[in-house]
Amino acid sequence: MDYEKNIKALQYDDIRKILDETDSRVVFEKTNIIPDEKDLYDRLVQYVDYSDIGRKSVLGIDIFKYSSFGSFEQTLIPFLFKAIFNLTLKQCFTNHKYLFQKTSEEEINRTFISTGDGGYLIFDTPLHSLVFAINFAVVIRVYNAFHLYPKLRKIIGAINLRYAITFDRIYIFDHNFYGRAIINCARILMKDDLNRCLIDEHSHSWFTTNMEGIENLQILTIHEMANIYDLRDYDNSVLDLHPDEIFEAEVSRRYGIINADILKIGKISSKDTELSIYNLHLQVTLNLINDDDPLQKKTVTISLGNLNTSGI
Repeated sequence: MDYEKNIKALQYDDIRKILDETDSRVVFEKTNIIPDEKDLYDRLVQYVDYSDIGRKSVLGIDIFKYSSFGSFEQTLIPFLFKAIFNLTLKQCFTNHKYLFQKTSEEEINRTFISTGDGGYLIFDTPLHSLVFAINFAVVIRVYNAFHLYPKLRKIIGAINLRYAITFDRIYIFDHNFYGRAIINCARILMKDDLNRCLIDEHSHSWFTTNMEGIENLQILTIHEMANIYDLRDYDNSVLDLHPDEIFEAEVSRRYGIINADILKIGKISSKDTELSIYNLHLQVTLNLINDDDPLQKKTVTISLGNLNTSGI
């Protein structure tokens, strides 16, 4: 699925044409007059058609306390982030072929919005964002435990991340992404002074609607996940050859997501409304295999987010 085709795009030339037909580009009159803008307003409302701008999930990832690293270490962190990002992509497309069947590594790279010490990813649903975040946290743990580039780990030191997931409107203008989903995600990350995983109320509502609450991730089977409305066009036959690494065919509570905690911690202002924010904590157990030596295997349990419930 091409995100550029799946997200509404506003074109500069189209808006300029409307302005040329209903407005004056430059006006220097002896007397300044405030014009009647109704004709332009009506044309712009019709063109933008805000109700037609769809919702997407945005995952924000930020290296916690990046500025506290030394100057030399800071120059190496962009490489480290890119290496971890690429490994996470590989994990997602190897272990979650069903869930990521509508996109590609190239597309995710193309739509990634980099901030230098992190960035924003755009997905179809909060479930996609969460699975990507879980895999990112797994790779971070492997790095911090001296299993990934151990000498570089000794030089840079351990890194921690904070995550934010939002679900709101997204649109494209001039090949760039805009919208409240990105704005709110950035606002949540900026306000969080702890290395947590925070989600907005729209993401929380999505999980409540589709699986009776995010707590049920720990008992969600892959076949139940396949019944989610937003995944109705997915090819279920993919699961025959490529079972999911997190969501099993039967509930075990010994593998995949083994614990899920969610707690409302506060609100942030968004335009004229307030948006409730939730602190998410997951514990996930997964098997890891060394790509360079498949005989080397390890089972690890990692946490996404933490249980610190301080406000935002």
